[in-house]
Formats: sequence, C-alpha cells, structure tokens
Amino acid sequence: MIMRTPLAALLSGVLASLLFAGTAGASVTGTGAGRTEAGAGHTGAGVTGAGVTGTGAGVTGAGSVGAGATRQAGPVPTGNAALTDNPIYKTGKLELRTCEEQPTIPDDLDSSRVYLEFVMECLDQSWRDQFSKAKLPFSKPRLVTTSRIGVPTGCGKFPKGAQAVYCPYNKKITFLLDQGILSESTELFLLEVIAHEYGHHVQQLSGIMDAVDGRKYKNEKAYLPELRKIELQAECFSGAFIGSIWQSLNRRQSDFTYVLRAAYDTSSHGKAKNIAYWLTQGFNQEGPGACNTFSAPKSKVS
Repeated sequence: MIMRTPLAALLSGVLASLLFAGTAGASVTGTGAGRTEAGAGHTGAGVTGAGVTGTGAGVTGAGSVGAGATRQAGPVPTGNAALTDNPIYKTGKLELRTCEEQPTIPDDLDSSRVYLEFVMECLDQSWRDQFSKAKLPFSKPRLVTTSRIGVPTGCGKFPKGAQAVYCPYNKKITFLLDQGILSESTELFLLEVIAHEYGHHVQQLSGIMDAVDGRKYKNEKAYLPELRKIELQAECFSGAFIGSIWQSLNRRQSDFTYVLRAAYDTSSHGKAKNIAYWLTQGFNQEGPGACNTFSAPKSKVS
C-alpha cells in the first residue's frame, strides 16, 4: 500500500526539543493523514488560554500571517526543482548583519518571551529580503509562546517532548518556554530553536515542504530519509541566520560550540555529526546556498 504522509507539523528538532524536554529520542509514524514526531499528533486550530501569549492578529508583538507579504514576482517552484534547484538557494548571503539580543534572566518567562519576539523581527527582515531576491512571495509567520504542553497549535495539541512546533497550515510557530530552556536562557538555544522553526517556514513558502509532502512513500522507513533532509536543512537555515548576525551578538565561539555538542543521533533528525555539519555549513556561509540537503551525499543526511 502506498502511504502519503503530509508534513503536518515540524518540531524544533534534535537540539533544544530533545535536550530540554527529557525525551530519549524522536520517532516518526505515518497514518496516511498526518505525522507524529516525538509523540506529536497534529490537527486543530489557534492557541488560546492561560499561559499562552503570541504575536499576530489579535495579539501584540511582531508578525502575523499575511503581514508584510511581498508582491509575487514569480511562481513558487514545485516538484524536484523545488528541492534541488530552488531559487532561495541562489540568493547569496543573508543581508541582515545586526540583531540585538535582548537580555534574558534565567528562569524568567517574560524576558525569554520578549527575547524571542525581538529575534522574530530580525528573522522577518532577513528572510523577507532573501525572498525578494529569489522573486518569491513572502509572508511572516506568527509566534506564540506557551508555558505548558497540550495547547492547540493549528496542527493539533502541543506535544510532550518538543520545544517548539511549526504548523504549515496556519504558518505559526508555537514555542514552549519551560523550566529546562528557561534555566539556560542566556545560552544560544533560544536563538537556534526559533531560527530552526523559521527555517521550516522558509521551506513552506519556497515550495520545499509541499514538494516532499507531494511524494508517495511505501512506508515510514521510506519517508524517514526525506524527513531528515527537511530537518537538517532547517538546521542549516538556522546556522545561516546565526552566522549572518554573529558579529553583532558579542558572543564567544564557545557559545556556538555548546549548541553543536548538544546534538545526538535520532532517526528523524539524523546523526549528531550531520546535525553539527549542517548547522556549521550555514553558519560559515551565512546563506541558504549552503543548505541544499536534497542534493547532498547520503552520508551527510543520514
């Protein structure tokens, strides 16, 4: 039986989601109607309720779906061309060079939320410019933060074992500000995870996610290699953004190395060495041209 497994929601991956949520690994299961990653099943709508704050329509802060959209100058690529010859790969370095990090206080939710909102503004500006160069339409994602699991994300309830979720249906990032990541809020994890989730938004807007989603897979085993390419590419996009603004962060190189060393092997996100490889590739080249995981050797996306 041929199983089509949509990319219903994408988690923040091997770094903060596994490091801080206490899960011993990530798994992917297909149902023919959705995908479960690290225990996540995804359907639903909007985030409301206690412990949830957000940016976008009806809330204050940066970013909303459709806000800041650029005029479409060309069609979004489809099929294999979206994966291996995407215009976003040809846009050079990210042009934004300065992103001022807001101060955070360990174990303080509000300061971390404000930090993420400011970083989102930088990500919006940086990737808007890149999509303009690629002559592709751009719109901002929304960001909501929550202090508890189980809240609706637009792709189901926020799952145990995740740090953040991107939902392509409503183009929303839901970020869990729990004790684990708040205790290390002065480290680079907040920045890396939000930039990774934004990388999934880049994949959605540029046709990459739809191209993977549109393929047919005989079983979950056949799907995993494509999932790893998606996740490793998001790591690379994250690294590209961090690298482009690095000189403005006044951080030590050991801060970046600490993030690299936090990775470990999972079936859905790849080997730790490959996670570190793609994050470093993006960081060093400062642009999405370094991130074509779909043309990479199998050894680099395993």
